[in-house]
Amino acid sequence: MANKEAKALKVKWVKSAIGYSVRQKNTVRALGLRRLGQIVEHDDTPVIRGMINKVSHLVQVVEEA
Repeated sequence: MANKEAKALKVKWVKSAIGYSVRQKNTVRALGLRRLGQIVEHDDTPVIRGMINKVSHLVQVVEEA
């Protein structure tokens, strides 16, 4: 299990969080997104997947092999 490489996820912020709850805005910030159109890379973990699921209407995900 130590040799197993984690998949990487690229998360792109595609829609403004204006008009959405503070919790959703905080989730976008916690993902490391600061500006609309920005792309960040995260390891594919259940925590990150859960955060992405909560703001799926604001972000777009691209999985890498």
